[in-house]
Amino acid sequence: MAQNRILLKGGCVLSLDKKVGNFHKANVLIEGSKIAAVGPRVNAGDAEVIDASDMIVMPGFVDTHRHIWEGILRNIGTDIPLEGEESYLAYILNKLAPVYRPEDVYIGNLVSALGAIDAGITTLLDWSHIQASPDHTDQGIKALQDSCMRVVFAYGFPWWGEWNPEQPQWFKRTAKQYFSSKDQLLTLALAPPGPEFTPFEAAKSHWELAREVNAMISVHVGVGSFGKKGKLAEMGKAGLLKADTTYIHCTTLSDTEIQMIVDTGGKVSLAAPVEMMMGHGMVPIQKFLDRGLRPSLSVDVETNVPGDMFTQMRSVISLQHGLLFERRLAGEWNVPRFLIARDVLEFATIEGARAIGLEDKVGTLTPGKEADVIMLNTNRINIMPINDPIGAVVWGMDTSNVDSVFVGGKALKRGGRLLNVDLNRIQDMVYEARDYVVKTSGFKLPTVS
Repeated sequence: MAQNRILLKGGCVLSLDKKVGNFHKANVLIEGSKIAAVGPRVNAGDAEVIDASDMIVMPGFVDTHRHIWEGILRNIGTDIPLEGEESYLAYILNKLAPVYRPEDVYIGNLVSALGAIDAGITTLLDWSHIQASPDHTDQGIKALQDSCMRVVFAYGFPWWGEWNPEQPQWFKRTAKQYFSSKDQLLTLALAPPGPEFTPFEAAKSHWELAREVNAMISVHVGVGSFGKKGKLAEMGKAGLLKADTTYIHCTTLSDTEIQMIVDTGGKVSLAAPVEMMMGHGMVPIQKFLDRGLRPSLSVDVETNVPGDMFTQMRSVISLQHGLLFERRLAGEWNVPRFLIARDVLEFATIEGARAIGLEDKVGTLTPGKEADVIMLNTNRINIMPINDPIGAVVWGMDTSNVDSVFVGGKALKRGGRLLNVDLNRIQDMVYEARDYVVKTSGFKLPTVS
C-alpha cells in the first residue's frame, strides 16, 4: 500500500476549490491515481511522505490549445506574423508541415509534451492538424502515450494541399483504435478548420462527424483578416453551436457571434501573447467577461512564444488591466471589475479543465479527482519571501520554480528534474528531425547578425 499512497506534507496548499479551501500549511494525500484528502490534519501512516514545507502545492496547469507537432520548430518564427508572404501560414503550415514524416510528428509531440510537463502543465489539448496519413496519427499518439501526461488529442485535418476524402474514415479509425474508453489519460476531440475557411456543408459535416463518435470539438474562429466573416453566425442559426465546443481566439467575431457562444454553453480558449504579437486581432477577454464567460488559456504555437502558463497568465491580466485603465484615463470611471491574480490562476487550471470537458477529473485539488498536482519551490532567489502565495504564482514565478509534477498520482518530475527521460536521446532526435524538415522544405533558418 505504501507504494500507492503519497502524502505531500506541510505545503502551502492552493486547492482552488472553494469548498475545500486554501491553506498556508496543509497536507495532500494521494491514493493510487486519486486525491484522497486535503487539509491541515490529514495523516496517512503507511504512505510515502514527501516534504512540501517549502512548496506551493496546487493543481497542474491546463493548456487548452497547442500545436505540439511544432515542437521541433520552437522559436523558428518569433518575428513573423500570422498572415502575409513571410508568415506563420506561409512558412509553418504551407512549407514546413507538408514534408513532415511520421517520426517527425513523434519527436515534435514528445519534446513539446515533455516541455509542458517541465513547466508544470499536467493537461493539454493537442490541436494536431498534421494528420497527413494514419502513420502520422499513430506516431503522434504514441508520443503522447510515452509522455505520460494527460492529453486531449484533437485530430486536425492538414491545412495544406487538397482535401483528402479518406480523412473522415481515418478519424473514425483513430477513435475506435485508441479511444474506446474515456477512463484513460488520452481523450479525443476533433479539430476541424473554422467555418470561415470552409463551405457551410463541409463545416457542418465535420461537426457532425465529431458528434457521431462522441468527441468534443475544438475550433479556430474569428482569426485575423482571412476567411469569410459571419460564418459562425450561420452555423449558430443552423443549430450547430453546442456546449461540446471550445472556440479558439475569437478575436474578430461579431458581438452577435460572441453572444451565440455564450448562449449555447460554449467554452473559449485565449492565447493572448500570440494574438497580440501575430496579428490575430484584439484579445476579446473583456467581451467574454462582460457576458459571464470565463476563458481558458493556451500556448498555441511554440514557433513564436514560450510554452509555459506563467507567460499566459501575466499577459492576459496585464492586457485586461491596460484596457480598463485606458477607459478610466479617458474619463470612464464606471468600468468592469479588474481581474485579480486568483482569476487568472483559475483560467489556467479549472477553467482550462472545463474548456476541454475534464472539469470532473482535474483543475482543482478536490478529493476524488485525479491526482494531477504540482509543487512550486518557494525557496528560490527569484521568489522569496512569499507574502501572497497566489500573487507569487501568477506574478513572480517561472518554470524554474516547478519542482515536482504528478499526473494521475505518478511522479513525472521531482527535485526539478524530469523522471525517466533520456534527454541525450531526445536531443539527438529533435535535431535530426529539425534538420530533415528544414532541409527538405528548403526553409532557411534565421541568421544571427
